[in-house]
Amino acid sequence: MPSRRIRASKRYRRFAPAFLIAVLACVHLHAVSDSAASPLQRDGERQLEDARVTLDAAALTAAKNTLAECVRQDPQSAPCAFDLALAESYLVQAEGIVKHTDASKRWLDKAIADAQKAISINDHFADAHALLGDLYGEKISGMMSAMRYGPKANAESARALQLDPNNALVYAVQGRKYLFTPSAFGGDVDKAIESFKRATAIDPRSYEDFVWLAKAYKKKGDATAANNALDEALRLNSRSVFARRVQSGAE
Repeated sequence: MPSRRIRASKRYRRFAPAFLIAVLACVHLHAVSDSAASPLQRDGERQLEDARVTLDAAALTAAKNTLAECVRQDPQSAPCAFDLALAESYLVQAEGIVKHTDASKRWLDKAIADAQKAISINDHFADAHALLGDLYGEKISGMMSAMRYGPKANAESARALQLDPNNALVYAVQGRKYLFTPSAFGGDVDKAIESFKRATAIDPRSYEDFVWLAKAYKKKGDATAANNALDEALRLNSRSVFARRVQSGAE
């Protein structure tokens, strides 16, 4: 999902001064097959699929409300809890864009709590572990928070990879870690590029992963490769606000 996504943290973010635009770029909304999902969950996922493209706070809130009702009706549904956390993570992004920092922080804490809930229901849910690792990365804003949340983020990412080594979200999360962590602490733009390339190979329809790949190429200084990745992202989804913001230099 994200996009991705509290400007001061750019996903893994907060170690670099300044959420991401795509808090979870690349997240799979359909954690279970359509046949297994409830009608309410499917409705929420459809709403979220559209809202994540536009990053419209009202549309994201509507999706979040539908998924919160899904959790209320079925408290033991890990997919509903995961989708709710995902919707909340996009609200972090949307509120961050308009500089509503306090609202972003509240949504981040809610997203973490709901991702933890999904894992407590099903510890073998790779997407939920990957999402939680990404969200912990969002909590990092300096040395002290890095000491607290960095190991948690790494543990969740490692668990996700162990559970599903062929998961695009897992590699996108890994890529953001390499992209935004300082080199002295293991950051590596080339490893970020390889991780995002692996994510796009696993899921070539994920426009958000191509945007993240473009961001990594931009950081490396390869404008041609960055533009090619952005062109592919916009070919896949010309309405993507995330892609447009990166293209314009806003991200």
